[in-house]
Amino acid sequence: MERDEVLSRLTALDFMAVDMALYLDIHHHDKEAIEIYNQILKEANNIRCIYEEHFGPLCSYRSMSDSNHFKWIDNPWPWQDCFNYHLKGEMC
Repeated sequence: MERDEVLSRLTALDFMAVDMALYLDIHHHDKEAIEIYNQILKEANNIRCIYEEHFGPLCSYRSMSDSNHFKWIDNPWPWQDCFNYHLKGEMC
C-alpha cells in the first residue's frame, strides 16, 4: 500500500473508534458494540504498526530512537501539508 492509502485507512479506523467510544459511553453493556470497538482498535493498531514500519512514527512517543538521533524529527509533522493525504476528486 502507498502511504496515503495507509494513512487514510488509519484515519477512518481512528474516527470509527472515537464514534464507537461515544456510543459505548451511553450503551456500555452492549456486548456486540464492545466486540466491534475492540475489533476496530486491533485493526487500527495493526495499520498503525504497518504505517510506522514503512513510513516512520506518527507521534513522538511512538518513536524509538537511538542515543545519537531523535528520529521523530525526520518525518513531516501532522500540521505540515506534506504529512496529510489528499482525497482525490473530493472537496469539502
